[in-house]
Amino acid sequence: MNVYEEYKKKLCTPEEAVKVVKDGDWVDYSQTCSYPVLLDAALAARKDELRDVKIRNAISMRPVQVVEQDPEQKAFTFNVWHCSGLDRKYCDKGLAYYSPMLFRDNGTYYTKGYAPVNVAMVTVTPMDKHGFFSFGLTNCCQMELLRAADTIIFEVNEHMPYTYDAYNGHMHISEIDMVVEGHHDGLPYAPQAPSTEIDKQIAGHIFPYLKDGITLQIGIGGMPNSLGALIADSDLKDLGMHTELMSDGYLKLYQAGKITNLKKEINRGKGVFSICNGSKELYEFLDHNIGIQTYPMAYVNDPDVIAQFDNFVSINGCIAMDLYGQVCSETAGTRHISGTGGQLDFVTGALKAKNGLAFLAMPSSRVDKKTGVRHSNILPKFTQGDVITTPRTQAPHMVTEYGVARLPGLATWQRAEAIINIAHPDCREDLIRAAEEQRIWRRSNKR
Repeated sequence: MNVYEEYKKKLCTPEEAVKVVKDGDWVDYSQTCSYPVLLDAALAARKDELRDVKIRNAISMRPVQVVEQDPEQKAFTFNVWHCSGLDRKYCDKGLAYYSPMLFRDNGTYYTKGYAPVNVAMVTVTPMDKHGFFSFGLTNCCQMELLRAADTIIFEVNEHMPYTYDAYNGHMHISEIDMVVEGHHDGLPYAPQAPSTEIDKQIAGHIFPYLKDGITLQIGIGGMPNSLGALIADSDLKDLGMHTELMSDGYLKLYQAGKITNLKKEINRGKGVFSICNGSKELYEFLDHNIGIQTYPMAYVNDPDVIAQFDNFVSINGCIAMDLYGQVCSETAGTRHISGTGGQLDFVTGALKAKNGLAFLAMPSSRVDKKTGVRHSNILPKFTQGDVITTPRTQAPHMVTEYGVARLPGLATWQRAEAIINIAHPDCREDLIRAAEEQRIWRRSNKR
């Protein structure tokens, strides 16, 4: 039997495919652009005949029908490894539940059986002439979850870009159980966050630390966009890309000729990413682009891999920090916002790299829209249930619009002074009083 005959034999409708799901099953949608639109809708249509089916996903980019069609959760329970804005709304309403993890360990949860998978449903590219499907924009821990699955169903999306991988980015028709096809309007696109004046100020504080030949990992949002614009207009050259998530910020750097990947100590000449979401232009740029490779997060986010880059720079955002250097990047109190993701992976790896640097950035304060009251994002201490993402023992360079605080190696009183120096001026006196009460303010410290 040739691959096309095997494909035809395994081809079925979404409605036929989801019949394999039974009460109590764990169903995995993988992450971000792997979300299976047709299969999700077909599964949701079975809400009156199923009970206690658990779904896993991450970074949902369009409405999830097993959630939308079953708000009472009689049939389905939706779980996420990392929250998008949509997932955050689901969590706020009690319609989704967060699963704590580090991205570098995500695949291990599957291989060790901590995260069982009865049915895997993921979106892939059309099959090539050799019988292989590319995972396209989502490598992450795709192979680990598929190997753990009892049943594998591929949803073919004609819009998914074909990406090249070093390993674990393709699967053969002989290894899967069912294939479904159907019309897709396109892939989900991630809106570009506008850059605020504070974003630009923060980017301006980080920029002097950058130099030719660095390998760069940047997050998503207004600040990375501002930094990308600064780099694109600068004289910097021969940058490298090694990132868990590729966004349009990197596309701008490629288009400006700033990323060549020629100075990387490993994967030289290749930009490396694990998952991607962004614009249609970005997806088209990746399609059959031999200069870029996808790797699983077990590789991309491994601190020992990151440490092999002599000049590695990691730049990510956070929500709040305290005077001890503890950093929260995933909750506001007990309200879930995003997830640990790869922040701690890259903070750890950058510290191990020879000349590595890690930056965590945030606005120094926020103003309540209803009351006009200013609240500091730098707190005396965390007490309201905020989840600590980066512990004080690994706190790197912290950045606000007021400057950079380099925390590694500092005693508690030194940290308090450095952190307060990047707080909003209106909040500094209160923070100093708190530091004194907490016995982390030396008498000789500046006021």
